[in-house]
This record gives sequence, structure tokens and C-alpha cells, in this order.
Amino acid sequence: MKHETALHNLDQTAMTASQPSVSIKELDLSFGAVDVLKGLNLDIAAGEFLVLLGSSGCGKSTLLSCIAGLLDLTDGQIFINGQNVTWAEPSERGIGMVFQSYALYPQMTVEGNLGFGLRNAGVPKAEVKERIARAAKILQIEPLLKRRPAALSGGQRQRVAIGRALVRDVDVFLFDEPLSNLDAKLRADLRVEIKLLHQQLGNTMIYVTHDQVEAMTLADRIAIMKDGKIMQLGTPDAVYNQPANRYVAEFIGAPAMNFVDGKLSGTKLSFADLSVDVADYPFQSAPGGDLNVTVGLRPEHLIVGTDQLQSAATFELTAEIVEPMGADTLVWSTLDGRRFRVRLDGQTKISAGDTLSVGIAVETLNIFNAATEQRL
Repeated sequence: MKHETALHNLDQTAMTASQPSVSIKELDLSFGAVDVLKGLNLDIAAGEFLVLLGSSGCGKSTLLSCIAGLLDLTDGQIFINGQNVTWAEPSERGIGMVFQSYALYPQMTVEGNLGFGLRNAGVPKAEVKERIARAAKILQIEPLLKRRPAALSGGQRQRVAIGRALVRDVDVFLFDEPLSNLDAKLRADLRVEIKLLHQQLGNTMIYVTHDQVEAMTLADRIAIMKDGKIMQLGTPDAVYNQPANRYVAEFIGAPAMNFVDGKLSGTKLSFADLSVDVADYPFQSAPGGDLNVTVGLRPEHLIVGTDQLQSAATFELTAEIVEPMGADTLVWSTLDGRRFRVRLDGQTKISAGDTLSVGIAVETLNIFNAATEQRL
């Protein structure tokens, strides 16, 4: 009997481990005649840090609000930890949410803000105190507990806002562009703290941003959205090195990827007066016949001034604008009538008007069907 019980417990553990923390099935959301989210499916693993990335109006914050229960779906279902919460109240979903605005009560101390929701929910005083102490220690805001929001910096206020979600002791945390109101240095500092927080807690975190640096540095996986649909879902490495389409390729990377018109004939790629053998290119499906393509080249993947130039397909560019940025230098030029960027080492000596010999390696190319904009 004990053996059977042990096996049953193991089976339950295995089921829990394989079950997504958050599961979204065929989600539609419309406002009148406007479709905002369309047939969206997404599974988020327990303990995963997923970033919803996209430009303004792509539907990322709307999707987060659907998960939180702040918006009613037009169609579809949402599951959290195996429970169908499609029509459940936000308070019943087992989530903690951090908004772009701090939304702190100005008349309350930090301690009062952290415990307000718990006290309203009838949590015993001793437990409220314990949860506040734990959250304050994790976020390193213990010396701030007796201050009011007016006496805090922007970074400190955002820590308090995160702490207010943290005290709820839930499995899923939702972040809606929490760093947007901070200056560049504070954004970088808090980005590191959020990453450390996730590593320490191991909770599922879903994070909305339009900032690709936040997405690339924080995420286990990134869902890149456009017009209410997910364009690509993958690891930061995958969306950077194998973008599924031109939109993703252009959105990920700073400076942005260069694009040049070309033609593919078998394994011969022609563009900008170059002919390159791409037999070793990892085509997702074998192209047939002649095909008009768009060739994507990342500025940092171009070869300049090394011995590798001898074995690479090369062309010459004239430096038009040089932007020294310390660790890097960005050179702006023109190729085949389009703006073209080359990223160099920051110590490279170059001036406007200089000629650059530039090489490309087949393994760094990105080739897209010019008509469909999908990766080949």
C-alpha cells in the first residue's frame, strides 16, 4: 500500500512538473469591430521568465490584462496552474501584478503600502508582518519601511510596487512595463535586480516591454508580437540568430539589421554585385527555381580588417557618418541605394570619407522570401 501511495505521489509530481503554469488557448479579444488579439495560443512553463515584446499597439499589454482578469475575452480560455480562470476574478487567479505606474498610496508608509492588500483580504496580522519583512529583505528596502512614497526615489518606489505583488505569495507574477518611467541608469540597475529576484524565487514571471534590451537580458523565452499575433516565440539566442521573418529580424538587434534586395538561384545568392555560394546555409525548406529574396546582415556580423577577409565575399563601402560610442564605433554608409551600418571595435581609427573593405560569412546571413517576408 505504501509503495502504491509513493507511486501515486510520483505520478502527481510528474503531472505538475509537465503542466504549464499559464496556458492560453485560442484567445480572441475584440473591441467592437476591431480585433486586438486573434487566435492566440501560448503555454508558459512553471518557473519560466517569459517576455512579451513588441511596439506600441501590438497587443502585449492587452494580453497581460487578459491573463490578469482585467479584460473579458471575446473567445478562448486561460488556465493558471491547471485551473480554468477564464471568468475568474483577478483576486481568484493567484497572480501578483506590477504596473507601469507605481500607484502607491501617498498617505501610507512603505510598510502600509505593502500590507494594505493583505489586511483587506483578512490575513492575520502576524502573517502580514512576516510577509512584509520577507519581501523587504528580498528587495533590500528594509530601511525604507517607515518612509512615505514622497520621500523615495523612482527606483525605490518601483521596488515597493514589486514588493506589493511579492507579499501576495503567489505562483505567477505579471509585469506591465515596470521600468518605463525610470531613467537609463535606474532601468539597468532594476533590470539586474528583477533577474536576480527571479533566480531567487523561481516563480513564473510574464513581463511586458517594448525594450528589446530588457527582453534579451531578462527572458528565458521571448514572444515577439505584432497586430495581436505572436510573430516568433523562442529563446533570446533563437530570435537573434534565426529570426522567423523580416519583422522579427528588424525588431531585434541594436543597431538594426541591414537589408538588401537579392536573388536566389539554387545555391547561388546574388545581391549588391556579389555572388555567394549558400550551399551551407541552413534552409528551413529547399527553395525551388529563381526567387526574389531579402538578405539580412547584422552590423556586428560584418568582417572588417582581419585575415578572414581573404576567405569571405567582400565589397567596399565609403564611410559617410562615424559614430564613436566608446566600446563600439558605428559607421553609416550606403549599399545598393539603402542605408547600411557597420559596427566596429571602439578603438578602430576611421573618419568620414574613408573606404572600408567589408566581408560577409555565409553562417551569419539571414535570407527571407521577398514576397512573404518569411525566413527561408
